[in-house]
Amino acid sequence: MLKKKVVVLGSFAVGKTSLVRRFVESIFSADYLTTVGVRIEKKVIRVKNREVTLMLWDLAGDDEFEPLRKSHLSGASGFFLVADGTRRATLTGAVAIKKVADKLLGPVPFVLVLNKVDLADRWETDAQKEKELAASGWTIFHTSAKTGENVEQAFQTLGQAMVGS
Repeated sequence: MLKKKVVVLGSFAVGKTSLVRRFVESIFSADYLTTVGVRIEKKVIRVKNREVTLMLWDLAGDDEFEPLRKSHLSGASGFFLVADGTRRATLTGAVAIKKVADKLLGPVPFVLVLNKVDLADRWETDAQKEKELAASGWTIFHTSAKTGENVEQAFQTLGQAMVGS
């Protein structure tokens, strides 16, 4: 069985922990709990008829990007960038976080998740910026940790990219 470390990165309160809990436990809680340091979860998925254990490192969010320590990222096979669709600045933050992650990890697969699509009436993301990122090769999902929309697909897509085509 393959094991792959995945780090989940993003600003405060974008839904990182909620996405991981939705994926691993199929639950959602509206109670906000700040992650302190790192929380590690795991889930086995199937990729190309192989079992792959995803070790999900849910890192505390910080708009200063300082917690992106090499020790937390070391050994990661891929990462999730999470932004909150209702807060435009978190997409800008995700782009900045990716630059730091690239420097520390080198070229590994990643997926950008624009979370909270269930709040579409309050969506603030920049559609033009999304198009530019997609055109430059970014894989982007609109997700909802609350409803589960596209959560499984986002994790599965990253799993496939880490295992190879």
